[in-house]
Amino acid sequence: MTSTGGAQWRGEDTRTVTRDGRAGATGVDPQQLWLGPSQPRRGRRPAFSREAITSAAVALADAEGLEAVTMRRVAERVGAGVMSLYSYAPDKETLLELMVDHVSGELPTTLAPTGDWRADLRAIAQVQRDLMLRHPWLPAALSTRRVPGPNTLAFLERALAALRPTGLDGTARLEAFAQLTAFVAGHVTHEIAQASAARSPDRSAAEARYLAAVAADGHHPELADVLSAPGRPLTPEATFSRFLNRLIDGLGTD
Repeated sequence: MTSTGGAQWRGEDTRTVTRDGRAGATGVDPQQLWLGPSQPRRGRRPAFSREAITSAAVALADAEGLEAVTMRRVAERVGAGVMSLYSYAPDKETLLELMVDHVSGELPTTLAPTGDWRADLRAIAQVQRDLMLRHPWLPAALSTRRVPGPNTLAFLERALAALRPTGLDGTARLEAFAQLTAFVAGHVTHEIAQASAARSPDRSAAEARYLAAVAADGHHPELADVLSAPGRPLTPEATFSRFLNRLIDGLGTD
């Protein structure tokens, strides 16, 4: 999955470190990251792997959120020294790239397009939503531009194939997929926040009283009309489907 935006790492380990331990420029070299060796070429055979480091970081983020992921905490989980991790992930930006691609491996990539691109996009968006709900830190991670790794590329390939029947050119298909992913990430972020707020009945009741008072003051007739209309299903699944359908209906135009 790919998206755009900005998300900042905070904590004690924000520097970039080159493989020889020197401070380097920020940014990830995608060729070195995804096409280079995953194990250090020199020294003794390590007791852990890049996969183990990435898995530990994902588990930490799942349990405590993205802000909890520091090189020190990850090192503790794999039983390694902090500096030894820099041979695998020279900075947190690289670690986040690895985490995003790692969980993207949970996305299905073997289903062939059906030819009904709208139905295929709905299926793609649904598995993205499921993935982000399993890993609530993922929407925030996707808000930074990511260099797609092998798992992300495999899913992107499926999405681009699903979009081929639209007749959109290559750039437009990439934009459509980015728009879909951004929608899902934004919706899941809102969904998680709403679920958290719903756990506070007093807050929900206070908000309902406030809106009712505003709607009755005579200065907000449109809001009053909306609030008096018959309600629609408000389950997270029903709301997601409605919003998604509106988005997909507009993707066939360029």
